[in-house]
Amino acid sequence: MKLKSIVLVLAAFAAAVVLVSCTGAGSGNERVYVYNWGDYIDPDLIPVFEKETGIKVVYETYDSNEAMYTKLKPGNTVYDLIFPSDYMTERMIKEDMLEQIDINNIPNIKHIDGRFIGLEFDPTGLYSVPYMWGTVGILYNTEMVDDVVDSWNILWDEKYKGQIFMYDSQRDTIAAALRLLGYSVNTRSIDELNHAKEILIAQKPLVQAYIRDEVKDKMIGGEGALAITYSGDAMFCMSENDALYYVVPKEGSNLWLDVAAIPKGAKNKSNAEKFIDFLCRPEIAAQNSEYIGYSTANKSALPLIDEEIMFEGIYWPDENELVNCEIFLDLGDFVVEYDKAWTEILVN
Repeated sequence: MKLKSIVLVLAAFAAAVVLVSCTGAGSGNERVYVYNWGDYIDPDLIPVFEKETGIKVVYETYDSNEAMYTKLKPGNTVYDLIFPSDYMTERMIKEDMLEQIDINNIPNIKHIDGRFIGLEFDPTGLYSVPYMWGTVGILYNTEMVDDVVDSWNILWDEKYKGQIFMYDSQRDTIAAALRLLGYSVNTRSIDELNHAKEILIAQKPLVQAYIRDEVKDKMIGGEGALAITYSGDAMFCMSENDALYYVVPKEGSNLWLDVAAIPKGAKNKSNAEKFIDFLCRPEIAAQNSEYIGYSTANKSALPLIDEEIMFEGIYWPDENELVNCEIFLDLGDFVVEYDKAWTEILVN
């Protein structure tokens, strides 16, 4: 996922201080232990929840789905609430690592857009509540790119040699190549995966760098013409540099979804459900989305969000633009093949 610019790194540090101090704000002995991505909630909302409920929030962060999974896998977790992505949610359901959520305790779930509930990674909708979502696409500088940008193919155009940033993320980058070739982002075909690997290796002489969060500062600063990035990061970059624009290529891409979920054996399950319901209130969801910079799955929150941060259809794209997009699913044992392909891409 998916943080904003270096400016917000400082904000994240400040937020962490605030969150730590917030853990003493609740009254009584009630607690909820929250484990979330860094800078993935508005810290001002924590004391609001604590004041309303008397439940003290103990907050900790992680930087990847895999880090979170590794910490929770042994069991006996202290955490009551986590925010995994789609494919990790599916994996944790399969491995009996999540509690079923009592939807009766979350009346505000009615505000969540129905298209995000009951998806393949959680078909019953009993283990997760949608939180934030977005796409992966191409951020480009309109002053440096004079071609129409509507296809992943432009990232293989020799005209832009040395001006292309690829994302240092196994599934995101391989997914771009898979969609360009007409394959699913969840393919389990060795031949299709190898084809994607081959074109990514062939592309490397054109690439300035494989990077992650640094892509935001570099694109804002005009150091590159084209980059793979997340829609939320793209919107931030566009707010800082008017020459930048973002598109989801016509071949399709990854539509990602992060959710709220409750780990198996959570000791404060009802408190976690109260916190989820709090986050689902439209005014809370709107404030949270404005702070984070990503699209909320809460449809009722949309009229409350500042139009300046929505950048037309990028914040909430038309469904027609997403027709070729896919949500990442758990690859199971086949993830080993992706690991091998990724290693070969990076070393060649």
